Amino acid sequence: MEAYIYDGIRTVRGKGNKKGALIGITPTELAAQVLVALKEKHDLDTTQVEDVMLGCVGQVMDQAANIAKTAAQHSGYGDHLCGVSLNRFCGSGLEAINQAAAYVKSGFRQLIVAGGVESMSRVKMGSDGGGMFIDPAVAIPGNIVPQGISADLIASKYGFSRKDTDEFAYESQMRATKADQAGHFKSRIAVKDINGITMLNTDENIRPSTTVEGLGQLNPSFEMMGQMAGFDAVAIDKYPEVERINHVHHPGNSSAIVDGAAVTLIGNKSVGESLGLKPRFRIRAAAICGTDPTIMLVGPAPASKKALKQAGMEKEDIDLFEVNEAFAAVPMLFMEKMGVPFGKINVNGGAIAMGHPLGATGCMLTGILMDELERRDLNTGLVTLCIGGGMGIASIIERI
Repeated sequence: MEAYIYDGIRTVRGKGNKKGALIGITPTELAAQVLVALKEKHDLDTTQVEDVMLGCVGQVMDQAANIAKTAAQHSGYGDHLCGVSLNRFCGSGLEAINQAAAYVKSGFRQLIVAGGVESMSRVKMGSDGGGMFIDPAVAIPGNIVPQGISADLIASKYGFSRKDTDEFAYESQMRATKADQAGHFKSRIAVKDINGITMLNTDENIRPSTTVEGLGQLNPSFEMMGQMAGFDAVAIDKYPEVERINHVHHPGNSSAIVDGAAVTLIGNKSVGESLGLKPRFRIRAAAICGTDPTIMLVGPAPASKKALKQAGMEKEDIDLFEVNEAFAAVPMLFMEKMGVPFGKINVNGGAIAMGHPLGATGCMLTGILMDELERRDLNTGLVTLCIGGGMGIASIIERI
């Protein structure tokens, strides 16, 4: 049985700090707004939707107590609607899509809403704690270091300079600016307040005025941490071929902290026909992989290779790729390992420009990819993300 994506909708992304446009909107409301938009767009008979599966990383405070079920209840879909909150760190939004597809393909479910939400202005990254990064009994034997150190380790090991990463970041900003101004983000909706007044109607972090020279003046974010806290030594102990960590990443060439939510509607053929829905894509493959937790962020390439093998495809069969820009070195390494040209990756910019709302990003990338494949009249796309702790996730979608 096939699993089809009938549609995808995302919110705009607001800066994830106290000055961000969306700080006044709860994550429950963010998720509910994309659910309502999906319902209204298709005049959807919500009694046929069986479950809401939402990725969410910081499941405390406003995002605690199963935010998926909370959002389902708040959406007006009906009391029958179930909800489950998933956490595969940065891969959570794509994990929700993949799990929903697996349920549909197995025949256990017919129609599911899958996506993610993260309000990083209200629930700060790391608020949920966690033994992997703060328990010495886990971190020390695992040579586990903060993600920023891992990103700088990748740059140092594979020879990506500060200029290289800044030029990549500049291109991300320019591509996002162009796509935003040209109206390429078809599935993006504005966020409104309780009175229906628009609070934000574009991705707030896009900076058209970005220059490589300006990026070059920013101080590296992880140099002091690496040297004073000893994380550089931990990384070099694991990778002695790296003589020193070259700290190249900073706020301008790393993913922006933002708020946002996204959903997709996933179901089988029969339920779509009964509801008068036309499928846009089918999910060809869904793969995960584990990686060394010290270098941590190298998962996109092996996960993508696994997904390609699962689908019986080659990299040349993929028309466009979306590789999450957690740090500039991540998609740069992906291009090197996969032999994929920059012209096929993140053609409308990425998280460096628009932001990375942890639990929602994988679903957002899927929607952006669907829109762009249709706009260009292309057929196949691959979405992949690196994941904290040493994992990778990838999915392949094919246009109907």
